Amino acid sequence: MRNYEQIGEDASIYIPQKSTINELEKISENITDREVEYVEQNFWQKLARLKGNINFKRDLIALYKFMKDPAVSFFKKAIAISALLYFILPIDSIPDLSPIVGFLDDIGIVAMVVKYLSRELERYY
Repeated sequence: MRNYEQIGEDASIYIPQKSTINELEKISENITDREVEYVEQNFWQKLARLKGNINFKRDLIALYKFMKDPAVSFFKKAIAISALLYFILPIDSIPDLSPIVGFLDDIGIVAMVVKYLSRELERYY
């Protein structure tokens, strides 16, 4: 069994302050099974704590389903995993400790990835 308590520190080095699709593509090259397992273990708990915005939740669930689909290329999955890690980890541009404002950067990253993967994500809604 791996030590997942340190994954926040390990994964946060992959997540830049100001993400763009090009940066997410670079990040995706560094995604490992450890990050995938971290998302699988923590996604539903973090989603359950999220209040309001049903569309944002739908986007997150679509990204999660996309990540779990064995037919999706690892490169595309890794981009989705990067966005999900950004959502799950409390260490990012705006800490998630502040109730509404803390999720603004998460919403921006997820929206950008959803737009980038829009055609591929359609069937996961």
